[in-house]
Amino acid sequence: MSKLDYKKDFKELYLPKTTPSIVDVPAMTFAIIDGQGDPNGEDFALATEALYSFSYKVKMSYKSKDVPEGYYDYTVFPLEGVWDLVDKSKPITDKSNFAYSIMIRQPDFLTEELFKRFVNEAKNKKTNAYLDKIRYATITEGLCCQILHIGSYDDEPASFEKMEQFCRDNGYERICLKHREIYLSDPRKTEADKLKTVLRFNVRKIH
Repeated sequence: MSKLDYKKDFKELYLPKTTPSIVDVPAMTFAIIDGQGDPNGEDFALATEALYSFSYKVKMSYKSKDVPEGYYDYTVFPLEGVWDLVDKSKPITDKSNFAYSIMIRQPDFLTEELFKRFVNEAKNKKTNAYLDKIRYATITEGLCCQILHIGSYDDEPASFEKMEQFCRDNGYERICLKHREIYLSDPRKTEADKLKTVLRFNVRKIH
């Protein structure tokens, strides 16, 4: 079997156009860490590191003595974040008020039992308290509006406005203030104006 590459095999979900579109997102399993506060802080960095440590343990398990049943080669999925506000009365510019669940999608062969195994293996290799905070869950987003945002994270409001207008023009309405971001670029290696981020929020058809 050829290597599963999310950019090719799930192109609709990970490489949308730079204009808004509607997509029905199926159930997927994730390794998730919940938190709150400024994403530029150390807690967020450690949580991200823990998710990648775990995800690469799963990816490289074909080299272990106990290869998971049904293992297939794949590209590790990108980091994603679901964002909300702790205090809804505060402005979205107050990053200390952010509530988030950051996550990395996992391959279909990962079971609850294997999840526990790989958390323990990641803990044996590197000390990171956030490895104990990882949870395993299946999420079905369902009907969403999405867009590929190119540029700084601080410029996302303009893309969200395009999405909102698209929904109004096409008979959809946003049903939740939470939104999802999928980080296709490494901000440590990419200039801010070239960052690629999928933005997505839940909608329903109203007419």
